[in-house]
Amino acid sequence: MNVSRRFSLSISVWLILFFSSAGWAQKQDSIDTRQLYQRIQIAPESVFSMFRDAGMQPVNRVLTPGQKEKVRHAFERLPPLHQRLLTAHLQSISFMDNMPNTALTSLLDSGNGPNMFNITFRAGLLDETISEWATWKENTCFEPVGNVRYSVRVEGGNLDAILYVLMHEATHIVDAVLNITPHVVEAQSVVKPTRFTRGVWRKMNVPDDTYLDSLLEKTRFRSGKLLSISVAPAVYRKLSQTPYPSLYAMAAWSEDIAELATIYHLTTQLNQPFYVVVTKDQVELARFEPMKNALVNQRLKQLSVFYAN
Repeated sequence: MNVSRRFSLSISVWLILFFSSAGWAQKQDSIDTRQLYQRIQIAPESVFSMFRDAGMQPVNRVLTPGQKEKVRHAFERLPPLHQRLLTAHLQSISFMDNMPNTALTSLLDSGNGPNMFNITFRAGLLDETISEWATWKENTCFEPVGNVRYSVRVEGGNLDAILYVLMHEATHIVDAVLNITPHVVEAQSVVKPTRFTRGVWRKMNVPDDTYLDSLLEKTRFRSGKLLSISVAPAVYRKLSQTPYPSLYAMAAWSEDIAELATIYHLTTQLNQPFYVVVTKDQVELARFEPMKNALVNQRLKQLSVFYAN
């Protein structure tokens, strides 16, 4: 997938990016004893360059004390395994204005040491709730037609959006360290499945034949194109017949594990709601609630490793 299309998704980039520039990356010579929320640095120059090359004007954001407190709170609410692995593998986090997507997880040059990562977040995320941000993201899949009478809304509670996005991006790092999903060089490679991908994915970004659907294949995270909002009820009815917890989870198996882990954590560990509602003239036409989907629930046992002491 080319850079412009990745950015057009306006959410976290599908593939973890590998940076070979040693000019920015700090060598990991000793164990980092800083708390995770204290690892705020300016984003790698490679990230700035990528966004500039795409026509953006990214700017580093210096956080206020209140915003730093939101970051601290988000890290403290991650699962135990995430916190342990991030302590060892998260070199830095960054916040940026004028970036085209919500977040980007990058593999840094750590020499011969363990893999180290940076997560860069869109700074405006710190001023949004999960419901506000998730509703915006979901609506990037659809375009209004004529007299706009349809509405797509995500109810995800009033916790800070940074919590959801941090959990999602942190799961990418956990996945990279533990190989929960296969890691391939070419998207079209056929590789031995893991427990997580078996029966659900055929290739990195191709669902198992059982769950290929002509309508879902036209959605933004499968095709890069928008659908009329008038077909949103049919889209979510189709999605409810699959084991994927969100439309974005269908982008690739790396996004599938990140979305499943995040929505599970939000609903079962933090006691928040998470569902999508489609209405027309304020009348509900469809509701998608992934944690009430039997096919999704069959996969939840694979997340138990995140909560082991």
